[in-house]
Amino acid sequence: MATLFDPVRFGDLALANRIVMAPLTRNRSPKAVPGDLAVTYYSQRATAGLIVTEATAISHQGQGYADVPGLYGADQLAGWKRVTDAVHKAGGKIVVQLWHVGRISHDTLQPGGGKPVAPSAIRAKSKTFLVKPDGSGEFVETSEPRALDVAELPGIVDDFRRAAKAAVEVAGFDGVEIHGANGYLLDQFLRSGTNHRGDAYGGSIENRARLLFEVVDAVTAAVGAGRTGIRLSPVTPANDASDADPQPLFNHVVAGLGSRGLAYVHVVEGATGGPRDFSQGDRPFDYAELKAAYRKAGGNGAWLVNNGYDKALAEKAIAEGYADLVAFGKLFIANPDLVSRLKHDAALNDPDKATFYGGDARGYTDYPTAA
Repeated sequence: MATLFDPVRFGDLALANRIVMAPLTRNRSPKAVPGDLAVTYYSQRATAGLIVTEATAISHQGQGYADVPGLYGADQLAGWKRVTDAVHKAGGKIVVQLWHVGRISHDTLQPGGGKPVAPSAIRAKSKTFLVKPDGSGEFVETSEPRALDVAELPGIVDDFRRAAKAAVEVAGFDGVEIHGANGYLLDQFLRSGTNHRGDAYGGSIENRARLLFEVVDAVTAAVGAGRTGIRLSPVTPANDASDADPQPLFNHVVAGLGSRGLAYVHVVEGATGGPRDFSQGDRPFDYAELKAAYRKAGGNGAWLVNNGYDKALAEKAIAEGYADLVAFGKLFIANPDLVSRLKHDAALNDPDKATFYGGDARGYTDYPTAA
């Protein structure tokens, strides 16, 4: 019977255990460059079977929050190379999450102060994080977006491709995770609440999923399917995301992914950071049905689950074959040695929510280990 602590291999990723550090936005990369603190932060957590980095912008247009890292400049790639070198030296594996926020942004963060982009010109009932002139942070309403012209979409696909290639070949990542979740650009195209287009990228489920599949194909061609994962969040309301009937939509998405040979599919169950039983539409979302649709279509990548897992629930998911990998978020913020603590049933540090976004080492690299 499999356990959380067994080594495992999926695609080109050979992992020391089945515990994954979830992507966690921390807003500590001024000028979009990971610095010394990021090197320490990630290397402290290298005992995770796999680290998925904080979401990282594939382009300036793809940035939606202050002081988040990027992959589109030489200094950014050099900063990440220092991180990956440190994680590898500590024996860990690390992939970067490729991010385009779409409408979840602010004019002041966009190139030339322009409008954020989206599938449709619908302003999100959501907030983003900015840094004030005095250096303190604040959450503000997102700006009104403009709808992307169909002629702009190949450029966005190519931004994902170029970022993935640079992440692996220049920054030294073991792979990439495409961010298709939490109400950001690819998820905005998927959802009926945010995609009101009348062209080949709107309307039907097949059309709304078109951009996601184009991105997956471009990224896998650049770095290999065995180094590629994807994150989905079928029912989360994060960033004002909604769909009237998510089950057939996401069944279609994972069936399409099944033939593409990905290393893993990362599924956020319920509301991101909230209730696991949250749902949208007329019936509860069936995650077993979702996984079955993926396997039926030939998908043999790892099934990675996320949201509200503790040790007992994670062990049950692995032992029963419900999941192949389990991601932990806030627990990794406060416990750099989380794998050891879980294995030995050691007490866990509590995360300091006041230091989640922005700041310095406090609440970032200063959490004590059990030792």
